[in-house]
Amino acid sequence: MALPLEQATRLTASLGSPPPLMSWSEWASSLDPESAQSRLQDLSPAGTPKWTRYIPHEPHPTQWAFLLLDSVLEVFFGGAAGGGKSDALLMAALQYVDVPRYNAILFRRSYADLSLPGALLDRARDWLEGTDAHWNDREHTWTFPNPEYDATVYKDGATLTFAYLQTEKQRHRYASADFQFIGFDELTTFTETMYRFLFSRLRKTEDLVVPLRMRSASNPGNIGHNWVKARFVDPGTPDAIFIPSLVHDNPSLNISEYLVSLAQLDPVTRARLLAGDWNVRDQGMFRQAWFSLLDMAPRAALKTVRYWDIAATEETDDNDPDWTCGARLGLDPRTRLLYMLDEKYVRLGAAGVEALVGSTAKLDGVETVIRMEQEPGASGKSLINYYSRHVLQGYDFKGLPSSGSKEARAAPFASQAEAGNIHIVNGPWVKGFFDEAEGFPMVEHDDQVDAWSGAFGELMRGNEVRSQTYIRPMAAEVIRR
Repeated sequence: MALPLEQATRLTASLGSPPPLMSWSEWASSLDPESAQSRLQDLSPAGTPKWTRYIPHEPHPTQWAFLLLDSVLEVFFGGAAGGGKSDALLMAALQYVDVPRYNAILFRRSYADLSLPGALLDRARDWLEGTDAHWNDREHTWTFPNPEYDATVYKDGATLTFAYLQTEKQRHRYASADFQFIGFDELTTFTETMYRFLFSRLRKTEDLVVPLRMRSASNPGNIGHNWVKARFVDPGTPDAIFIPSLVHDNPSLNISEYLVSLAQLDPVTRARLLAGDWNVRDQGMFRQAWFSLLDMAPRAALKTVRYWDIAATEETDDNDPDWTCGARLGLDPRTRLLYMLDEKYVRLGAAGVEALVGSTAKLDGVETVIRMEQEPGASGKSLINYYSRHVLQGYDFKGLPSSGSKEARAAPFASQAEAGNIHIVNGPWVKGFFDEAEGFPMVEHDDQVDAWSGAFGELMRGNEVRSQTYIRPMAAEVIRR
């Protein structure tokens, strides 16, 4: 939930009272920066955040509120670009590094994200080089002197680690670790399962006098936009706090020049990065409401095709490969309606994919046509030849080279969905399909849409369906829910 006005007012009582119906963030950002900073200095000790000498500058008003919430387990600092989010996370991580055995960790989605100029690693180096904190390059960890000894003793000293979670499996690297502070920068680049798993690492011994804190920051947008918005923004998880932040909340930023840069962006991205708008979204090619959901397939005899989009790379800790998807689509010759009957969606190596394709063909029966996307070049032809002779002999099988963009191939299928001509037989795969389809083509993986579009294209060879409408090219428009 957003930080309640009453609570925010208590946290920053010396700033005065915001006008009615104005959020704390809007009010704080409307203050003259010098006036806001001078009033912040008048806060009582009870309203002053925990501080250490490793934090090199005073926080801006919204950062101040973020740092005060020690008693709250989960706080999200989000909104516009340039609002001081990364600084706020790094400050929060450093608040207790003068306490022995305190461990903090900050995540980005990839190491490249961590190491960009001005990103977390670079910023921490600027703050901590020249201090008595010690850097371990192999572990990406700063260790701080233990104040129970002298300044040269690091035994049991606090640590601040920088890490990344590029794949789902990488979260298990931390299965035996203990942290008292966990921070996610650009939370919308992560999956919800990654975020929720790390709560299991947030723990401490009874004698360690520090709060447990899960902190995150992000702009709107990206693959995790929907779950982050649902958890924090509207209405949000009851015990989690959302602190909105706008570009004007950061008086150290050259706002006039930054606004010129943001003005060059498309309307959706500009609304997210300038206004911190969580309701604006890109227009995807599909809508869930276009599809009719059925409990079982129709009894009518259907003409069916199973189309495979093969990706034979197994998931490891260090990759995020495409998925193998096999989509079975049916056409009712009498009504000319289409039925999405079944989907196989897996990450397996070559042998596993081969076994799945073979066993699925047996379950579908010889009456189901089987098609497979044929990759360019000799390797693509070789794979199709292998499946013809060793896996799918006796079935109506062939490889089909793809042509045109993914969006162009998906457009006729989307048009039929929009016209109400496609029904889905409910199954455990349906939610995952909608998650991908409603974001397509702005998604990390589009293997399901590729497979269903391929099945539709093959099924329609020489056939006509009820509607001849085709989807219009996507316009750069803003959709609000």
